[in-house]
Amino acid sequence: MTALSNLLFETRDGLRMRDEAEARAKLAHYQRGPRLVNTGPAACRHSRIGWLLRYGPGGDLMDYADYQHLTFDRKPSGVVLITINRPDVLNATNARLHWELTQVWGTIDADARARVALVTGAGKAFSAGGDLDLVEQMFTDPAAVARTMREASDLVYNMINLDKPIVSAINGVAVGAGLVVALLADVSVISETARLTDGHTRLGVAAGDHAAIIWPLLCGMAKAKYYLLTCDFVDGREAERIGLVSLCVPPGELMARAGDIADRLAAGAQGAIRFTKRAMNNWLRQAGPIFDQSLALEMLGFAHGDVREGVRALREKRPPRFPSATS
Repeated sequence: MTALSNLLFETRDGLRMRDEAEARAKLAHYQRGPRLVNTGPAACRHSRIGWLLRYGPGGDLMDYADYQHLTFDRKPSGVVLITINRPDVLNATNARLHWELTQVWGTIDADARARVALVTGAGKAFSAGGDLDLVEQMFTDPAAVARTMREASDLVYNMINLDKPIVSAINGVAVGAGLVVALLADVSVISETARLTDGHTRLGVAAGDHAAIIWPLLCGMAKAKYYLLTCDFVDGREAERIGLVSLCVPPGELMARAGDIADRLAAGAQGAIRFTKRAMNNWLRQAGPIFDQSLALEMLGFAHGDVREGVRALREKRPPRFPSATS
């Protein structure tokens, strides 16, 4: 962050300008960027600074070309296809990808030609959870805990506060930060063969990423508690049946169906669609204190011996023997 950061402050509703006139004057030269780089030759520039925008490591607005683990493909309809792209590890989130998932919504917001974000995973997974090396770093590094907590909060609130609709095409297993993206999307379409789970309590920490703010609204308190406490997997058909996702389709139809929905949203009345999302998401905003506490309680768990045993059990592919359950 540069000295420009003192013109900004954070609230639960996102990044707001402390003195809007002053900030816009100071940041005017940024209005020429960022450029969009996709898988084809086309590129564009945005014409405004969105209130969700963060800054990259060098203090510049995040540019599509700066992302290392997300790829982008602009469709003529105004849909931007975002692909989580670490297929060799089932798109698991390392520290860089975790951060990129917090940033991308501000980049989409700033892109005047982007009307809808469509998100999927490369290969056979949507995103298979977090990198265990990152989890182990949090055992002894308070800075890593603080960074992860802030990013987990940013991911949830930035998705909620992006007025442009988000569609998820859940093509395979979804766990961890990838599950946040999958379920906080405004329309979620899952393959019949995909499976998802919130695995926090199996790891040995409280379910804090997103579950407390969205699962009870989607599937009711009884189902939410059952799946969050037991960490049982949910397949595509069951996820649709209990209301956890919008639609379940055969795997061969997933991208076509999700793409059609995204295209329809991109062709709709943009103000009406965005304001409807903004109003509906007040259900999530009013649950913000519940989410904030769940996230803090999750971070507290990284100081406990249970999480160390949880990581060992995952690495050794065996059931955990938690110290708190054996003492």
